[in-house]
Amino acid sequence: MDRQILARLNEMRRRRQAAILVTDLSGGADRLIVEGDVLEGALADAASAAFRSGKSGALDVGGQSLFFNVHLPPPRIVIIGAVHISQILARMAALAGFDVTIIDPRTAFATPERFEGIDLIADWPVDALKERPLDSYMALVAVTHDPKIDDEPIIQALKTGCFYVGALGSRKTHAGRLDRLKREGFTDAELTRIHAPIGLAIGAASPAEIAVAILAEIIGSLRGRDVSSPKGTAL
Repeated sequence: MDRQILARLNEMRRRRQAAILVTDLSGGADRLIVEGDVLEGALADAASAAFRSGKSGALDVGGQSLFFNVHLPPPRIVIIGAVHISQILARMAALAGFDVTIIDPRTAFATPERFEGIDLIADWPVDALKERPLDSYMALVAVTHDPKIDDEPIIQALKTGCFYVGALGSRKTHAGRLDRLKREGFTDAELTRIHAPIGLAIGAASPAEIAVAILAEIIGSLRGRDVSSPKGTAL
């Protein structure tokens, strides 16, 4: 592999940015495509599909035999609130291949006994996310019902482009949330990115059913996300 391409690929990994190493199986030069690069035609369609699926493999693209080696950052779910739904969602998400972090300043809820084996931070989200900022390969799930805890991470998730932003609460609760976020300068279009009420509309009632609905919605958002926003230049 060309050293310049290798160096750039390592930089993309460090920055948690997705990239595809494209090898021309007929002997042509390797190429690195970074998620968001402006491409055209069959190559654009193939790259978009690969970024969404995360699957590597050989492809025929516009008459060329290419191998796509897809490098995606490990997707992470950041859950704000150490509640019953979080206990179930964290275990399910781990089984589905997601890294999970739970943040809650309420030490009565955020205990190692309730979240054994889970990355748990008993601190205010505004402080925790300074040390471990959100990015586009993270999903933000806010489930405390407390604006003092939920609002700031939702704001950060919208600003940093998290692939999923969901918030628990009734339609009335969400309407109040939208009013507060509009006062923070967000537009109606930006606020439509928030999934609320959270989770797929499957009539979920119990904490376990709600967790299923949330995880399904997160997976749908990850696999159907927009990968066309300019973020770099193909090498």
